[in-house]
Amino acid sequence: MDIDLLDGLDEQVALVTGATRGIGEQIALGLADLGATVYGGARETGDISHDSLIPIQLDVTADRDIATTIETIDDAHGHLDILVNNAGIGGPRAPLHRNEMADIDDTLDVNLRGPIHLTRSALPLLLRNDGGRVVNVSSGMGALGEGMSGHYPAYRISKAGLNGLTVYLHGEYAEEGLIANTACPGWVRTELGAPEAPKSPAEGAETPIWLARFTPGSPGGTFWRDLSPIDW
Repeated sequence: MDIDLLDGLDEQVALVTGATRGIGEQIALGLADLGATVYGGARETGDISHDSLIPIQLDVTADRDIATTIETIDDAHGHLDILVNNAGIGGPRAPLHRNEMADIDDTLDVNLRGPIHLTRSALPLLLRNDGGRVVNVSSGMGALGEGMSGHYPAYRISKAGLNGLTVYLHGEYAEEGLIANTACPGWVRTELGAPEAPKSPAEGAETPIWLARFTPGSPGGTFWRDLSPIDW
């Protein structure tokens, strides 16, 4: 599929959640390298160590952090061009009947409620310019068509919900210029992945960064892996 991409992101503003390490850090750095002003969301701003990023305190489960983040970006720039919902946790590994409800709630709060609340709050800024982009970092583990055996129930369900958020955003806001897509980074060597995973964090960040370069009018409401669409 031929997609028109922005050559650079000069004068564009991006917010990346979970930007302290792994895929999120690489996405944030990649967007900064393309010229964007990048806010790196972190529970502890001291964990953002790169001068090319603007650290901002953002625990996606904290409503006050979300409100303050959006207010800060609005006051400084008046718009937001790219929102990358990357922050996530793996949650309990065991089958559903062996999970504590508190652990399920924690996983859903970070992986699904957080992105919903942050995106809801950011939409007025994203819609101020044509072609605002939302990139949701999901997983094949949340793909309904790939089957969901293999434990991690809360993680899988939360990522399926995140995919649903993408489809909703496309259906509701595409006519207003919003481009919402989901990225599956693949199996990556991160704390959430495993040391034996075949991809580096930089390789896992390639598709989300590519989606963040989509020009106005580009495809939305699609699930992508390795720069190609995949089934939900």
